[in-house]
Amino acid sequence: MDGGLRHHEVVFAVTSLPPDAADAERLLRINRGHWSIENRLHWVRDVTFDEDRSQVRTGSAAQAMATLRNLAIGLFRLHDVKNIAQGLRSCARNPERAVEILGM
Repeated sequence: MDGGLRHHEVVFAVTSLPPDAADAERLLRINRGHWSIENRLHWVRDVTFDEDRSQVRTGSAAQAMATLRNLAIGLFRLHDVKNIAQGLRSCARNPERAVEILGM
């Protein structure tokens, strides 16, 4: 309620779930789970990699750098690294650790 006014929001979604499995509560849970994952990834890219201040802008370089950042985040998470910034510092101090994470 905002100043006595009532707000009502209607949201539409497309899903491959059968109608009996696509109730509003489940769709909301799926949607929130998706955004939780999205926010986790983007927060790391924005804060740890400071992606917003990147000056890589020509051609497909920006997309390539985003892909490399996502790869690094994914590899760290596959190796149960909870703190990506700490993982990056560890690899910077110990390049053999980076090679190990890459599986080489």
